[in-house]
Amino acid sequence: MTATETTTTTSADFWFDPVCPWAWMTSRWMTEVEKVRDVKVQWHIMSLSVLNEGRDLPADYAESMKSAWQPARVVNAARELHGEEAIKPLYDALGTRIHPGGRRRELPAVIDEALAEAGLPADLARFAGTDELDDSLRASHQRAMDLVGEDVGTPVVAVDGAAFFGPVVTPAPKGEQAGKLWDGAVLVASTPGFYEIKRTRTTGPLFN
Repeated sequence: MTATETTTTTSADFWFDPVCPWAWMTSRWMTEVEKVRDVKVQWHIMSLSVLNEGRDLPADYAESMKSAWQPARVVNAARELHGEEAIKPLYDALGTRIHPGGRRRELPAVIDEALAEAGLPADLARFAGTDELDDSLRASHQRAMDLVGEDVGTPVVAVDGAAFFGPVVTPAPKGEQAGKLWDGAVLVASTPGFYEIKRTRTTGPLFN
């Protein structure tokens, strides 16, 4: 780079629900993207529980949505009370336990452990069971929906005015492969009139 050249860091926004395995996969990809592209990710909370309110859901999924409030509320409380910088460390600690750790059914213990790992106060765990800060959780969720539309879920990525759901990918690409997927995702998302590429999933999330 010459003395007259400058680099511009791209700011990307990433919305996630901590219990969504596909959002976790995409978040691992975005973490790799930050290593190989001049991209800085801003992390935000959204909620599958909010997304699915009022929908006619199968009984087992409806029960899952009840418990999904817990980690989303705790991440939101950490953001509200300790700042945006608390989001990613707490998400990493929660997601590692919930997804590769296979502890989705142990959320109270997972939340306690994740708060400790992220260096956050243990009393934030109380927000898992209260709607005290739900207005701000809903507002963060709605910002993602306003950008990408109402017929998608989590994760949502936004960059340079373009937002998209996904990519849904497994395993999460690493190194330059992560960078190439980023380049392509930004290209298609920024193309006027482009809406969707999709194919049938033939495997579940591969966490390792």
